[in-house]
Amino acid sequence: MTRLPSLRYQGRAWLLGDNISTDLLSPGHYVHDPHDVRLKHVLEAVRPGFAQGVRTGDIVVAGRNFGCGSSRESAAMHLKDLGVAAVIAESFARIFSRNALAIGLAVLSCPSISTRVQDGEHIIVDVVAGEVFLADGSRLELERLPDQMLEVLAKGGIVPILKEIGRTLREGRDFGVTTNDETASRNDMR
Repeated sequence: MTRLPSLRYQGRAWLLGDNISTDLLSPGHYVHDPHDVRLKHVLEAVRPGFAQGVRTGDIVVAGRNFGCGSSRESAAMHLKDLGVAAVIAESFARIFSRNALAIGLAVLSCPSISTRVQDGEHIIVDVVAGEVFLADGSRLELERLPDQMLEVLAKGGIVPILKEIGRTLREGRDFGVTTNDETASRNDMR
């Protein structure tokens, strides 16, 4: 694995409950409105004022089944665009987790997080180490992400990685990927 830059975030915790759906994160009623209008309505049904109060680096903390519902990609994107650094929940809907990681938004599981964090509390999240530090000095372990996912987060998501690969190919450089055909040829030579 390449050396990862710091994936350590600190900010105010926004405490939410269970079953925060993609429709709460990206309300369907505003789907055809301009992006800046859609952002104003993120979580308004369960947390009025969230979109206006959240600051860059803040961390969403929630209960079970965060991101349930549809596969609406805008749900994760809206959080990132509002400046949310990470989402820590007791569990995630799989499609939301995949969408978030693909755009470079850290999503981390921690079984007891919603009962341990106070709304508005300042917390520190170390994504690489898989730890969250609470204001009272206690530390909770997070489910650590695989190294490949950490690399995707460190690069800001899948799109920046694909752009980097495209630049490398246009420049005619080798970017270190061995194909199955090359592996088979090497084995035949032995």
